[in-house]
Amino acid sequence: MTTWWPFARLAAAVLGLAAIIAQLARSIENALASTTEWGQHLPTVAANFFSFFTILSNVLAVIVLAIGAIWSLRHRRGTEPEPTWFAIILACVSTYMIVTGIVYNTLLRGVELPQGVTVPWSNEVLHVVIPLFLLADLLFAPRRRALRWSAVAIATIFPIAWVVYTMIRANLIIAPATGETWWYPYPFLNPHIVPGGYLGVAGYIVGIAIAIIGVACFVVWVGRRRSAAVPLTA
Repeated sequence: MTTWWPFARLAAAVLGLAAIIAQLARSIENALASTTEWGQHLPTVAANFFSFFTILSNVLAVIVLAIGAIWSLRHRRGTEPEPTWFAIILACVSTYMIVTGIVYNTLLRGVELPQGVTVPWSNEVLHVVIPLFLLADLLFAPRRRALRWSAVAIATIFPIAWVVYTMIRANLIIAPATGETWWYPYPFLNPHIVPGGYLGVAGYIVGIAIAIIGVACFVVWVGRRRSAAVPLTA
């Protein structure tokens, strides 16, 4: 597995990048075909695209998988575990992608979207294939390094920043597709449609935060169990 896993990481990175580009191209294509001023505003369309947690997580996954593959190939004759800095970033990305897969397939799988908004194969790659690959990477990739439990706290930094950014930005944007004076990347964050308004949204945020912490604990625990490094305390 040590010899071919780097190539599996590279293949996953290429597939993820292709899926991101395909969906971005579709979003731009839809914007150019729009008949409204706000729908044709490409800077907003592009910014919205990269405001989805799924897209940001997949961009990070593509980068981290490529870095991991290159590191493994450059150190293929060694037996040392992956460097700590990389192990922390990989643990964070694994957490985000696994949570993305869970949230999409439990909360968003049945949400109907206008025909042509998404690229079907890209949608499945970003929400199912890459999350499953990161789970497989966690369970089977060689040379996994044990991390301290403080890595769980590190994994929460990006999601917290994303939620704050999303909730502040939402009411400053005109939705390209509808012209509404707000734009939320996911329906469960939209207080205009969630029962209970902001209180209902807060419930979803707390639930997802619990999921992120739980998955991060699982990722760190698996890494500690699998690592060949000297056991860590704390």
